[in-house]
Order: sequence, then C-alpha cells, then structure tokens
Amino acid sequence: MLNQGLGSWVHRRLQKSGDKVATIFQDEFTTYRQLDERSNRLAHSLRGLGITAGSRVAYLGENHPSFLETFFATTMLGAIFVPVNTRLAGPEINYILKDSGAQVIIVSNELASLTLASLEDTHVTTLVRVAQFEMLVAEGTPEFIDIDVALDSPAVIMYTSGTTGQPKGALLTHENLTWNALNVLVDYDIVSTDVSLMISPLFHSAAFGMGLLPAILKGATLLLEAGFEPGRVLHLIEKYQATVISGVPTTYQMLCEHADWDKTDISSLEKLTCGGSSVPLRVIEAYEKRGLSFTGGYGMTETSPGATSLQPTHARTKAGSAGLPHFFTGMRIVDDNQQVAAPGEIGEIQLRGPNVIAAYWNLPDASAKAFADGTWFRSGDMGYVDDEGFLFVADRVKDMIISGGENIYPAEIEQLIIELPEVSAVAVIGVAHEKWGEAPVAVVTVQPGAKLDAERVMAHLDGRLARFKIPRRVEFIDEMPRTASGKIRKADLRALYRS
Repeated sequence: MLNQGLGSWVHRRLQKSGDKVATIFQDEFTTYRQLDERSNRLAHSLRGLGITAGSRVAYLGENHPSFLETFFATTMLGAIFVPVNTRLAGPEINYILKDSGAQVIIVSNELASLTLASLEDTHVTTLVRVAQFEMLVAEGTPEFIDIDVALDSPAVIMYTSGTTGQPKGALLTHENLTWNALNVLVDYDIVSTDVSLMISPLFHSAAFGMGLLPAILKGATLLLEAGFEPGRVLHLIEKYQATVISGVPTTYQMLCEHADWDKTDISSLEKLTCGGSSVPLRVIEAYEKRGLSFTGGYGMTETSPGATSLQPTHARTKAGSAGLPHFFTGMRIVDDNQQVAAPGEIGEIQLRGPNVIAAYWNLPDASAKAFADGTWFRSGDMGYVDDEGFLFVADRVKDMIISGGENIYPAEIEQLIIELPEVSAVAVIGVAHEKWGEAPVAVVTVQPGAKLDAERVMAHLDGRLARFKIPRRVEFIDEMPRTASGKIRKADLRALYRS
C-alpha cells in the first residue's frame, strides 16, 4: 500500500476486522467495511470537486459519522482536514476559512446559514450540508484510492485560541497523530473490545487525538453522541455497555449529580480519561464509590495533544499531578536561562517527540519562536517535577482560562472590549465557577466623564465571540492595579473578584 498515512487506516482495518462495528450513532451501526466503502466513495467525489494532495477540506458540525468519513476521505487523497469549532461566531469561522484556504466545507444543517454568511473573501468553492452529504457518497465509486502519502505529510490544521487575539493553525502531520495514538495505546490500554463513548466534540484535539484515532487504530467501536445530556449519556452507557469515556471535570460532575446516577448500571465502564483541569475531590469520590478511577493528563493541540498522563494507581498518592510523560514523548522544566530546573523548582514546561508539531500554518516567525534550541517546544506553561519525575502544572503563563474544558485567552476578549470608546482599560480574568471550573469576568475602567454599563459591553461582544468566551459579568473599577512598568496586575484582580 502506497499510503502510509491516516487515510489508509480504515482500509487496513477492513482487512483485519471488516465486519466489526466501527461506529454507533443514534442506534445505527456502521461496520468497518461500510466505513471503508463510504470513505472511498466520498474521496472520489471530493477529488471530482478539485481536492488533491495539499488541498484543505473543512468540517463544521457536531459529532456524526460524516466527521470520520470526511476526515478519512480527505487524508486518503493526501489533502488536509480542517475541523472547525461549532461554538465559534461568524467572524471567527471566516478567519479560519480564510487562513486555511479551505476549498470545500462540510457543515451541519443547523450551522449552514451562519457558515454561508461567513464565506466572504474565503477560497471556499463548495459548501455541503450534511443533508446533501449522502449525495456525495452515493455519487462516488467504492474503490480505495491508494496514492503515495508520506508520514511527514500534513494531515490536519487544528486551530488554537491565540494569545494575541488571533488563533494559530497547528499543522499536525500523519506522523504526529500516529505517534500520539501509539502513546495512547501504551499508556491508556485501549483494546479492540472497547466501546468508546464520545461525548466530547471531535473538533477538539483531545477527543480527536486521544479518542477517535486510537480507537480506529485498535479496531474498537466509537459510540458517537452529538451533544451532552447527562441522563442520555447514562442511558447509553448502560444500553451499549460502554467501556471508555473521555471528558472534562464538568461532564463527569454532571453525570454523578444526575438523578439517574445511582440507578444506572455503569459496571461496563473501565477507563475514564479527563483533561482540561483537575477533577474536584467530591467528583473523584463519587466515582470511586462505583469502583472507578480517573486517568488525567496534560497536553495541548501542538502535542497532538497528549504530553503526560497520570494513571489511576497514582490518583491519590500524586493528587494534583499531571503525571509522567507519555511513552514516546520527552519533557523538561527549564529556568529563565533555559537550564534544566531541579525537582521542585518552577520553570517553563517544554516538550519534544514525534507527536510534537514542527510548525504553525503559514506562521514561520511564530513557529521559530515556539521552539527552544530548535527542538524543544515551549508550552508557555509553568510547572515543576517532583523527585520521581511527576509533573505539576503551577501556572498558565498566558493567563489562559479553562471553562468547561474550553480554552479562553483573555487577550482575544480584551481587544474587542477596548474598541468601545468609553473604555480606558480592560482586563479579563478567570474566576471560580461551581459548574464550569472557571468563568471569564471582564474588569473595566471607564474614560473620565463617560458612562458605560455591562449591557453595552455584552451587546458589543454578542455575535463576535463564541458564547463560552463572553464574560459572565462585567465589573467596573476606578483604577487598575499596575506594576511599576505599567502592566495590569491580574493577580490582584483575581484576588479581588475571586468569588
């Protein structure tokens, strides 16, 4: 087989377990044989639309079998897959489509109107609603397209929220994603008999890299769920005997606090993976009462996305830790002089390995700055390791807020608020939130003699940012606390508005 990349995986899997169930969606079963044929047919149709090696194909929609089919068809052709966050506003979608140069976008029916209004100045020539998707599949021929796709070829552009207001496209190669999947197989014990319930959106690097791809590589079954409703998720666990769930602390909290928690048979569950932030102790205890423990970890889109994992055996003894580096991933902590820090000494977390990207899409300067010594990726996060090498994340250098598993960068919000003429200064901080872990709050100072209220600020952001990024409240302050150099002291603001 010429294709060494991810686009060959389903066809390779066909030869080993063609009649095995690959996906379950809304009580419909698709075998690996069917997934292979549908992906092949779609690839032929995409090629008919002008998609060739290096072309970009975007997908905007909730979890659905068409996500997998689009991805495998795209990479079969040596083209590049661009998953888009369904929670983005029109201008954000427009930026990603323009920046990636996507020619085709496949979009859910619900988001079609928003997407159509976001195509100005993009290279999109074809928009396919999921309702029209079946026509594309039917029109293609079922033969596998085997072309030469090398492991170091680009496979996915996955956009990360930008610390300077604009997202960056992390260019993930077939090699990056393959090695990440191998890391998952080694450190999470994924097996072919697993039924992995995908409640996190596949456009996120965690669900995509840690859930979807390892399951396909191993020949397991993916139970796809378009949204998250805790009662329905509990029902699906029991009905389909799910063995694996990947989520964020909020989802696990909502499950164990649901009225059906105690009366649902969840005995099939074996592996619970959690990222985004630490799991509250009361949630850990609720699952321990049912004989379950969490596997935690640390990572980012640029590491495809896994970097470290904390196994359940260390959940108590290493509480608060993000664990040890993945099997094929290197990690170090360095001080301001780029010297390796001693155990217990806080420094920047840096990573390297075959799962780490080599570059951002069309950003050579940002790509160069992202690496120390040309090899170690600079995460921008601070942390330390203990005497046994376990990582503890100490702080987010970039002031990133994690709300319900979503990364929010204050600079993006601040740039929009400062556009209001009445605003003299603004700082967006994360404060504790019972349900979401953290929530953004905007702290604003107003120009002398000007009048401004929270409603005006919210109205200015509405439609320009994804809903999860919009601050939960706006606080007005007479004067910002600042350092001697004039920088806003966000630590002081967090202390002031911590509740």
